[in-house]
Amino acid sequence: MNAEISKPGSEFALAPRPMTRERMRWYVDAQPTIAADDGRIHTQEPTIHDDDDYARRQGLPGIIADGMISTNWILGLLIDVYGEGVAGRCRLRTKYVAPIYEDQTVITRARVVDVAPAGDGLRACRLDVWCEDDTGTKLTVGEATVYL
Repeated sequence: MNAEISKPGSEFALAPRPMTRERMRWYVDAQPTIAADDGRIHTQEPTIHDDDDYARRQGLPGIIADGMISTNWILGLLIDVYGEGVAGRCRLRTKYVAPIYEDQTVITRARVVDVAPAGDGLRACRLDVWCEDDTGTKLTVGEATVYL
């Protein structure tokens, strides 16, 4: 395994990407579509994640992304760096600290904090994880532990 991915201070990032209305819509429709399980796409009542007028009535300037999108992007970064098996051998906790708006650029990042023995020959690699916009403002923050 590449020593850099478990060296304290090492940082990783995904390429910047825009939060599109289409990405937001996928998350809004996923839950009712999965629940129905009939091969059709199902929608739900308007929310702050899919209806600009509804979002404005709630005090927002427009729709915002569901926080799980940024959490999934963080998990995607961990998978890219540590391999597909990471989902079965990691802990991830996130907190949404600022809304992500349509067309906002999002950069997903992680920094190794420390590495310690975890028993059974494993090492626990602790990371700070976050998504930020192109100005460096943090949108989602969290911590992860990957067992190597």
